[in-house]
Amino acid sequence: MSRSMPPRVENQRSSESAAVEDYLEQISHLIEAKGYARVVDIAEKLGVSQASVTNMIRKLDANGLVVYEKYRGTVLTEAGERIGASVRQRHQVLSRLLEHFGIDPGTIHADVEGMEHHISRPTLRVLRILTEELNEDPKLLARLKKKFSASVE
Repeated sequence: MSRSMPPRVENQRSSESAAVEDYLEQISHLIEAKGYARVVDIAEKLGVSQASVTNMIRKLDANGLVVYEKYRGTVLTEAGERIGASVRQRHQVLSRLLEHFGIDPGTIHADVEGMEHHISRPTLRVLRILTEELNEDPKLLARLKKKFSASVE
């Protein structure tokens, strides 16, 4: 009996689109922090070569997600900003939820970097609501943390 693959979920992303999202997220962070995003800064944040960044920036520019001017930096277009903001929101929701349980920041960062590209909108909505409830209900949070601590091996 052959098993078919599950249907592709709306927000599952290919590795290429995940890379695009990572770039847009970092460009958005840099612009917010410094007012600009240079190739050298993007390369440092993503841990890739400047040549790789330049190639990706050219693709993003050709796809209307950034405006790139050599030696001047990169600016997000409206579409690029929309995608970057969406990734940042997914990252924030996932990070906040995991922080509630005292998971170390390095683990949270590594886990969220993978999850943020593969989570569907409905699942993200559930996690956002759960996080909001945990923020508003310290007793619920304490009960769940106790269960989490008891289950850690």
